[in-house]
Amino acid sequence: MTSRIATLKTTLGMLAIALLSAVPAGAQVTKETVPGISNFSKLDTTIACAGATTPAAVADIKRLGYASIINLRMPTEQGAQPEAEAAAAKAANIRYVALPFNTAAPDPAVVDTFIKEVTAPANQPVFVHCASANRASALWMIKRLTVDGWDSERAGTEAAALGLTSAPLKAFALDYAAKHPARR
Repeated sequence: MTSRIATLKTTLGMLAIALLSAVPAGAQVTKETVPGISNFSKLDTTIACAGATTPAAVADIKRLGYASIINLRMPTEQGAQPEAEAAAAKAANIRYVALPFNTAAPDPAVVDTFIKEVTAPANQPVFVHCASANRASALWMIKRLTVDGWDSERAGTEAAALGLTSAPLKAFALDYAAKHPARR
C-alpha cells in the first residue's frame, strides 16, 4: 500500500509539473473593443498596446485604470492629433508622453526614452499607442528583451499577440536588443 501511495504521489507530482510547464510564462494578451481605439490589446494590468486613438477615448483610458499614455505617432501622420490628445489627457488627469517614432528611420534614442518612461513606477500601468499597434508592440518587445531578459522567441510571440506584424520593425527590435544587452 505504501508503494502505491508513493507511486501515486510521484505521478501526481509529474502531472502538476507538466500542467504548469504548459502554461506560458508571463501575462496573457487579451483583446477588447474600446470606442475610439483601434487594435486594443492588454497584458493583465501592466500595459495596453493599441493603434489609432482619438482624443475622445482618453477618458476611457483613464477609466480603465491607466496612469499614463505614450503616443508613438508622428504629428504629421494622417489622423494624428497629438495636441488634442495631450489636452484630453490633461483634462482627464492622466500623464501624456509624446514620443514620435518614425518607422522609416527608427531612432534608438526614442527607444531609450520609451524604456525609461514605460518602466517608471509613476507611469504604471501604461497605455502605449501608434497608428496600428506595430510600433507600440515593437517597442514593448524591446523592453521585454532588454529589461526583462526575455529570449527573442518569447518576446516575439507576445509582441505578435499585441499587434506586431511588421518584419522590419521586428528586425529593428532584435537589432536594438542585440546592441543593448538585458539591463536587469
